[in-house]
Amino acid sequence: MTTLGLAVTFENATVSFGDVTALDNISLEPKPGATTAIIGPSGCGKSTLLRLVIGLLTPTSGRVLIDGKDLASTDLTELRRRTGFVLQDGGLFPHLTAASNATLLPRRLGWPIERLKARLDELAELTRLPADALARYPAELSGGQRQRVAVIRALFLDPPLLLLDEPLGALDPLVRHGMQADLRSIFAELNKTVLLVTHDLAEAAYLAEDVVLMKDGDVVQHAPPSELVRKPANDFVRDFVTAQRSHMEAIT
Repeated sequence: MTTLGLAVTFENATVSFGDVTALDNISLEPKPGATTAIIGPSGCGKSTLLRLVIGLLTPTSGRVLIDGKDLASTDLTELRRRTGFVLQDGGLFPHLTAASNATLLPRRLGWPIERLKARLDELAELTRLPADALARYPAELSGGQRQRVAVIRALFLDPPLLLLDEPLGALDPLVRHGMQADLRSIFAELNKTVLLVTHDLAEAAYLAEDVVLMKDGDVVQHAPPSELVRKPANDFVRDFVTAQRSHMEAIT
């Protein structure tokens, strides 16, 4: 399957909760068919941005466009079938096997068994999930295997848009490193529009063509990773990059 990526556009999007502004007049156009990492300090609005895209939140003002169509007039059920969503903890149902978790939506859509099995085998190979893991329950899987199942589930309907909210944050460093390499390969092969939330600049630079650095609900800089390092837009960007580098140097 080779579905091309969706175009996502934020036009002056603001999200407020009472007196708290979570997103402040955001205008942003991630590249369709490419991976964009969204980074920044805790509480800067990274996850709020993803929730806008999938319709879990509505802008207080401004709008979100999907392939040029206002999200306010979009069929959200259909959009969510065209969107893969991976959470930090995987979000697997504990009472279902890995295979049942991965195939939940296509089974509800009435996919025949032969098609289900073929797609499941294809994605297990793509994500390097051992075949015997598919029969296990989430509690019987490692953290990395649970995230691979979550990625399989997100990719099952071949969605043109992938949203990943700190998908590797709960993994230990060794497993995380392996998953980063696998995700990079998957993103390169599938050419989907990917919005990836992470707090880790090194991970963002490794996985994404572009980085959106946020602070206090606003986009501070949107650029390739190297540009954040070589041409920081302001002191905050410079300090953020320096802090991330200092952290890496402290543990190496």
